Amino acid sequence: MSSRVGLRFFENTRAAFRNAQRRFGAGRRFQSSDAAAAEQQSTFQRLWNSPVGVKTVHFWAPVMKWSLVIAGISDLGRPAEKLSLTQNAALTATGAIWTRWCMIITPKNYLLAAVNFFLGCVGVVQVGRIYNYRRSLDGSAVEAVMSMEHEMVDSAKGVVAKTEAAVEKSA
Repeated sequence: MSSRVGLRFFENTRAAFRNAQRRFGAGRRFQSSDAAAAEQQSTFQRLWNSPVGVKTVHFWAPVMKWSLVIAGISDLGRPAEKLSLTQNAALTATGAIWTRWCMIITPKNYLLAAVNFFLGCVGVVQVGRIYNYRRSLDGSAVEAVMSMEHEMVDSAKGVVAKTEAAVEKSA
């Protein structure tokens, strides 16, 4: 009995394979129907159905993140003494790290890479403005760097202290 089941399975799969060959042509390789459908789609349809298209977070995350770049550009009009070093250093680091990450992930997200690149550029310009302002106050580049370093270290220590207090409170 088991040999008959095997024989029926073999004949059915052979028939299905022959039907598939007739459908696609005897000498032609199997091709994805997606490739043929993509050729017939309009530009809007390809954008809509893309893995990084309008329906996905891969599109909307960069669109929303442009607000950070625009805010950074608007800060170019503010006096350098009113700019936050920690905030602009964080924007610079975020831009650099995520630009690299966008080139590693699959699918590559060039929209997100572009916005992060510009976010890093805006952060670098603002940190440069802060550095130049502090250098003009202190008179030397070494003093300006030292004051910036102390500000960053104090800020990091404050974050660590708040985190430890929150952990102790929850425990």
